[in-house]
Amino acid sequence: MKTSFGSAILLGLAVATTGAQAQTFPNRTVNVVVTSAAGAATDVLTRAVSQRLTQKWGQNVVVENRGGGGHYLAAGVVMNAGLDGHTLLSSETGLWSSQPHLYAKGKAPVDIHNDFVPVAGYASIPVGVLVHPSVAKSLPELLARAREKPGSLNFGTAGPGTALHTAALLLQSLAGIKLTAVHYRGAAPALNDLIAGHINVVIMGPSVALPAVRAGKVNLLAFGGLKRVAQMPEVPTVAETVPGYDASVSFGMFALARTPRSVLAKVNADVQDVIKEPEFHKKFLEPMVVQPIPGSLEGFAEYLNKDSAKWARVIKEANLKID
Repeated sequence: MKTSFGSAILLGLAVATTGAQAQTFPNRTVNVVVTSAAGAATDVLTRAVSQRLTQKWGQNVVVENRGGGGHYLAAGVVMNAGLDGHTLLSSETGLWSSQPHLYAKGKAPVDIHNDFVPVAGYASIPVGVLVHPSVAKSLPELLARAREKPGSLNFGTAGPGTALHTAALLLQSLAGIKLTAVHYRGAAPALNDLIAGHINVVIMGPSVALPAVRAGKVNLLAFGGLKRVAQMPEVPTVAETVPGYDASVSFGMFALARTPRSVLAKVNADVQDVIKEPEFHKKFLEPMVVQPIPGSLEGFAEYLNKDSAKWARVIKEANLKID
């Protein structure tokens, strides 16, 4: 009886403490460490969400860009933070769904699946095959050039194992071509070099590239989804030329795995509220041609785990890996 009574008291104290943490969060500045350089889609969405969270919480939400290291640099910064949710990680979700499968067991710089948990998703979009206008006007033309001189064309990535990298590796595998990777500290500098003609190809979530596409500075040859994008029906899918190709990029927020559940739930609910706002849709999601993704803690985790299982199969079958 004494043991049961004592356990009940401890459980009650734990529940009360957890509830109190949620009620008092945040009680100081919240830092959101972004895996991309400034100007990339991850950065743009993170800053938009963070601005609204600052208003909702009455505390500053400061965005810190730590691009590089295939997103693992930013993850390492958050690893050294406290477990109270005041330091969060914002990333394209390949950090969870594809990158871990590219490394041999224990070789990834950070064990994302064990050290972090998904908190809230922002949005998703099929990748776009972007090229400098001097390179090609269509995907078949690009593939023909790549087959003619294997390795002569290069492509920009946001670092080894990032969505920009795996999307290109998948295209190479399914199309039977060879491209040369050029790694950057984020998608934005890769896109800038594409516009300047320093590199040939970037396969990325094309949201931030759309102004350059409309200005004729880069060509958008195809989208990576299995269906054409409703907002741009004139752009074909990669799968129309390379059957089976399916690659999208999503964006979301993560926290250290031992962060109190009540804090995770509060952050998730507040981010969902922001994403659902009609004004936020009109100002950010619609111009970037992105779609919302499942919002609850469980829904976002399930979404990522299904994507992870898919990429695990793709990576294994294609023998994609990072040495």
